[in-house]
Amino acid sequence: MAGFAALQLNGQPRELDSYNIKWTNQSLNSSESMPCGGGDIGLNVWVENGELLFYVSRSGSFDENNALLKAGRVRLKLSPNPFNSPKFEQELILKNGNIQIKSGDKLRAEVKVWVDVYKPIIHVDVKSSEPTKAEASFESWRNKDHFPKGRENNGNSWKWAPQEGTRTFKDSITFKNNGIIFFHQNKEQTVFDVAVKQQGLNAVKQNLFNPLQNLVFGGLMEGSNMQAAGTYEGRYVNTDYKGWILRSTKAAKEHTLRILLQTSQDDLNTWHNSLFSFAKKVATEKKQEARSQQWWQQFWQRSYIFIDAPFQSEKWQVARNYQLMRYMLGCNYKGQYPTKSNGGLFTTDPVFTDSTQKFSPDFRNWGGGIHTAQNQRLVYWPMLKSGDFDLMKPQFNFYLQILRNAEIRSEVYWGHKGACFTEQMENFGLPNMAEYNWKRPADYDKGMEHNAWLEYEWDTVLEFCLMMLEQKRFNDSNIATYIPFIESCLTFFDEHYLYLAKKRGSKTLDANGHLILYPGSAAETYKMAYNSTSTICGLKAVLAGLLALPESSLSVEKRQRWATMLKRIPPINFREFDGHPTISPARLWERINNTESPQLYPVFPWNVYGIGKPGLDTAINTFKFDKDVLKFRSHVGWKQDNIFAARLGLTQEADELTTSKLKDSGRKFPAFWGPGFDWTPDQNWGGSGMIGLQEMLMQTDGRKIYLCPAWPKTQNVRFKLNAPYKTVVEAEQRDGEIKIISIVPEHRRKDIVILK
Repeated sequence: MAGFAALQLNGQPRELDSYNIKWTNQSLNSSESMPCGGGDIGLNVWVENGELLFYVSRSGSFDENNALLKAGRVRLKLSPNPFNSPKFEQELILKNGNIQIKSGDKLRAEVKVWVDVYKPIIHVDVKSSEPTKAEASFESWRNKDHFPKGRENNGNSWKWAPQEGTRTFKDSITFKNNGIIFFHQNKEQTVFDVAVKQQGLNAVKQNLFNPLQNLVFGGLMEGSNMQAAGTYEGRYVNTDYKGWILRSTKAAKEHTLRILLQTSQDDLNTWHNSLFSFAKKVATEKKQEARSQQWWQQFWQRSYIFIDAPFQSEKWQVARNYQLMRYMLGCNYKGQYPTKSNGGLFTTDPVFTDSTQKFSPDFRNWGGGIHTAQNQRLVYWPMLKSGDFDLMKPQFNFYLQILRNAEIRSEVYWGHKGACFTEQMENFGLPNMAEYNWKRPADYDKGMEHNAWLEYEWDTVLEFCLMMLEQKRFNDSNIATYIPFIESCLTFFDEHYLYLAKKRGSKTLDANGHLILYPGSAAETYKMAYNSTSTICGLKAVLAGLLALPESSLSVEKRQRWATMLKRIPPINFREFDGHPTISPARLWERINNTESPQLYPVFPWNVYGIGKPGLDTAINTFKFDKDVLKFRSHVGWKQDNIFAARLGLTQEADELTTSKLKDSGRKFPAFWGPGFDWTPDQNWGGSGMIGLQEMLMQTDGRKIYLCPAWPKTQNVRFKLNAPYKTVVEAEQRDGEIKIISIVPEHRRKDIVILK
């Protein structure tokens, strides 16, 4: 790419087309699939041995074991078969959010796969130069009950401690009016019921939110001029399956296939009636393809990052893969649940991630309904600067719907107010059963996870509180719905640490009138911590953000309460390495369990130290001389060293680490990173890469906007990113010179700072 092309008239940069993924050979298996999606649906699409296949995933499809199940696999065959030709092309068209497949010589065919952004409908449109017959099959490996054994249970909420008889129950799949109806209906007892009993909450069970009760998810597959044509059995990779066939009644030059998905917690009759009503309505409507494409085009106009580098070089890959990662996130913009860090909607057969895990395509490491906030946060932070505020709603709504459950925990166990969100919790807000530990001592605090890595780690929710506040600052969003949530999280820390202090002695505050944050945890790493730095900075940042809201957002009494609490937060602590003052992860701690660097969390996400701020040299010392930080440094998975380096203005380190993050994954689809510490595709690997790249190009402090604070002077780049106060900056660096292309609103130009 020699230089930057001009913008198109609709505001969408031309470079986006050059980032489309185009394959000219068919795939060997599902690991060589291509993501496609929209709304809350994700597909893995590939062509293998002349047949089109794709997995179907939808947000919120949780079974009794809280595994996130796929709907199934679809297989399409054409006869005569144009895909037997060596002429083949499969392309992900980013600007339209769809996949186009072309093949054939004398007999040519084009297949378009796309998902309606506004309605849960998957479309497959086939056109051929000569009439063909089409055979579309719905394949399911859940055609009979399955009993997961050993490590396979790490794909659900039982993990290493399944109950005897744990099973994945079969789906119901039948022909109906020349279509295929498929669904999974949760049985009466789910992991929710078991967790509630295990954790001593049966007395308040009727007051707890239960997302698994009566849950039914599935859908209808039907095709134009297609009729039921029997079933067959087979085996794909490691998994037996059964297929239900729809076959065209006659040869034609055009075929259409559609799959309608339906999820509800209604009774089964209501689910069926809603599905048929939906199908009937859709049958009389025109396809909404143009509307969906318009959504994607608007999505790409919000922001971009383009690096002027030789085609397929690592720097070019970084920018291209940034867009691919953002595309995958965009496929779940209206999900009932957030994008899972351990694979999102795009996991495939697990043996291609770990050869020892020969399980069904439903498997993903670290569960489906389990929420690990330490990882999830990195999926959602980049959405502020990319301007994808609507994509953040599934994550925020996830917390809102489990808020009351978290508050009830505090009331039952400790007799005080406030929402307690543990790490490794379920999608109903209670700790994961295995992490809670079935073998815990009888007299152990019932509100605690009995787990060496997770005990007392409950400050990760503060990052989501700050994201909610930042939506107000960035986009002037109405966050009135989120304020009670934020206040409840703060109430927990205030009341719980006073509660713990009262249990230890007669004083509830230290000699300086500060809360005593003990026991605590600095991430999963520094355990049994006294005044964890990450907790201190998180509380200060959220309290300051809450108090900065307009006067009308808080009552006088609440504003006074939070101002008082802010004064009670202790200062952070420091230590030295070889005479260099550095930030300490806590005042004291008893042991180190993991490999995170929470001593640098004041840099990110809490923004205490950074370019233009006091104490920058101390933060840089921490990055360069802290022996733990140096030992833990990596670009893999959820590691965020690239973000720290960018925030500190360390250009070379930020460039090297971010390039390592975002360069091609080594898989056929270049943004399927992983497994890292989670699974493939690792969404927090990609998310942390996105954040680092953004921070290299633009940082903000109050109203100041720093451009290219950690960007190499020799690397040409153009970008469009969002800043606080509804500001959008479009700029470029060429030959070491930074030029502002546009800034909206224009009066914010005076706040731009370009560091020499």
